[in-house]
Amino acid sequence: MTSHTDARLDALAVPASPARPRAPRAWRAALLPLLLPALALCAWQLAASQGWMAPQILPAPERVWTSFVELLGNGDIAANFAVSLHRIGLGFLLGAALGLATGIALGVSDTVRDYLDPLLRALFAIPSIGWIPILILVFGIAETLKILIIAKAVFVPIVIHTAQGIRDIPKAHLETARVLRLRPWTRFIRVIAPASLGPVFSGVRLGLGHAFIALIVVEMLAATEGIGYMMVWGRKQFQTDLVIVGMIVVGLAGFALDRALLAVEQALNRKVPSHG
Repeated sequence: MTSHTDARLDALAVPASPARPRAPRAWRAALLPLLLPALALCAWQLAASQGWMAPQILPAPERVWTSFVELLGNGDIAANFAVSLHRIGLGFLLGAALGLATGIALGVSDTVRDYLDPLLRALFAIPSIGWIPILILVFGIAETLKILIIAKAVFVPIVIHTAQGIRDIPKAHLETARVLRLRPWTRFIRVIAPASLGPVFSGVRLGLGHAFIALIVVEMLAATEGIGYMMVWGRKQFQTDLVIVGMIVVGLAGFALDRALLAVEQALNRKVPSHG
């Protein structure tokens, strides 16, 4: 009886269809980020071709491309970008060094946090642009002003992410280090640094984005060269294509540097245990 029932069930069973292979994800990962820019470019071209806005306000994409090629050919982009890159490099290094040192101190020491945290929170509430008037009075519009403004913009997110990353380390790891009587430097290298690596790099990458924002702002307000100044010059001459070219250059540079930092972070994560 049992074998007869099994035979009927086998006869009624519907053969399972072969599993469909999953579509490759590599092309989707490469193309999906380009979808929104492509739609924006199409909308831009449509608006320009239909004359919805004056060409002085919204030039056609081909006009922007022509200006980009011209500025690239005569060296204007290279010269201004070199000045901006030098400023952002110095400001970023200064802000990152101070931010990491301050964030580590706030994260590992309750005493330092009690003394500095209220003051830093109050200073963080003042945007970078708010410091420009008083710094102009002290330093003029020299390079020191620009570097300090960029450094302040980088300093804030790195301090916050570094301190929070250290404070979020599981207490069991720190207690284990104490039980093993690790020296402070060994405890930092073996436990604190690997466990807080992710938040620290998040702060560094965020600080880089803030650095580009501060760079453009300060070059627009107090500079005679640089990508930000080139954008201001274009606005004064009613050449919006120059402004858009500057935006594109800054966007591409910021994206490339962010990808570079991400690659460094991933390389470190492969070599350093997370202790998570």
